[in-house]
Amino acid sequence: MFGLKKIAETSEHASSYYAATANWQTNYASLVDDVSADIVIVGGGFTGVNTAVELAERGYDVVLLEANRISWGASGRNGGQIIGGVGHDADRFEKKISCDGVEAIYKMGLEGPEIIRERVAKYQIDCDIKWGYCDVAIKPRHMKQFAQWKQWEQDQGNTNDLRLLEKDELQQYVGAKKYLGGLYNGGNGHLHPLNLCIGEARAAEKMGTRIYEQSRVVGIDQGARPVVRTEQGSVSAKRVVLAGNAYMGDLVPKLAKRVLPSCSSVIATEPLSEEMVKQLLPGDVAVCDPRTALDYFRLSADGRMLFGGLSNYTGLEPKDLVSTLRKKMTMVYPELESVRIDYGWSGHMGIGLNRMPQLGHIGDNISYIQAYSGHGVAPTHIMARITAEMIAGSPTRFDYFSKINHWPFPGGKLLRRPGLAIGMLYFKLLDEL
Repeated sequence: MFGLKKIAETSEHASSYYAATANWQTNYASLVDDVSADIVIVGGGFTGVNTAVELAERGYDVVLLEANRISWGASGRNGGQIIGGVGHDADRFEKKISCDGVEAIYKMGLEGPEIIRERVAKYQIDCDIKWGYCDVAIKPRHMKQFAQWKQWEQDQGNTNDLRLLEKDELQQYVGAKKYLGGLYNGGNGHLHPLNLCIGEARAAEKMGTRIYEQSRVVGIDQGARPVVRTEQGSVSAKRVVLAGNAYMGDLVPKLAKRVLPSCSSVIATEPLSEEMVKQLLPGDVAVCDPRTALDYFRLSADGRMLFGGLSNYTGLEPKDLVSTLRKKMTMVYPELESVRIDYGWSGHMGIGLNRMPQLGHIGDNISYIQAYSGHGVAPTHIMARITAEMIAGSPTRFDYFSKINHWPFPGGKLLRRPGLAIGMLYFKLLDEL
């Protein structure tokens, strides 16, 4: 496609602001032996690492396999926004999961950010965590939607600090002049995602989890005691958890057909002056607009503007990522037109057709978790918890998700991306109306 190119990947981290400011560089050994464990987890992002933490806390012997580095994929490249909620419109599935299931999924959405809050405190993880988030309105209809959303959340029992902000009130948090108002949520926030994931991996390691990096899984032998094979070793275990999401490739074709790796990109400016910081984001909140291909942005701990967007279903990034995102950023903040851009990077997120996380089983002892559709920082943590609950003998919350049907993307590998790209274009046009 004109103006786009394939994301260049290496076995080391993307050249991101996060990788440049990581508190600790992981350097776990590759798996070169045949080992055994209670549980083997494939994928070292938020889902896999937190499943390891949850299981290690319960006393399980866990092996975690990562093809590259801990948090190499979406977990270490995302916008760093902690947003509550799980999936989209769980009430669509009421016939499958009952009213109790719908209610449980809603409550899990509130639990996700709290798990992060608790984990950071318990394991003393330095990840620049801050609380406060604003959805911002571009059109009058967005303000009506925010008012309805706020009322619905409060009716459901959400006790977070939720405030509908008119244009002048929004200026206390977000200095951009283009927005008509917003919805503030004190239960959401932002952080340095790579430092969080690495800190969680270190916590799992201290509890006995064996972590192997540069250990790509090449095959899984099913059976009473499945064996996960890497390029140089293997792990036999009682159970397998597949947590590779958008980076699983064709390891399990059934799962690959149900998740579409979609691209999103981020730039980071040079550190801004204190005066500029107070002018742009006086509330130091994370921000998202409500469009299909949304803009999202926030400040880093050292005063940089982290600005993301360009979500698309092609799986490709712009040929000139920095210039393309700079143009979008200056439409929000003209003041940033001449600032230096120090970092620009892209990555893949796993999109599901129905926008609900996909959890389930392959046989009796292989489970999977994937498809957060661009909202994974908090949901990964609750999905890890309910997976550990299931393994420990309490499957109720996991089963609500496993009962939801997830259809494969139509058109196969050849046609599914163009079809979805056309669909996204349709919704982009609706955003402009």
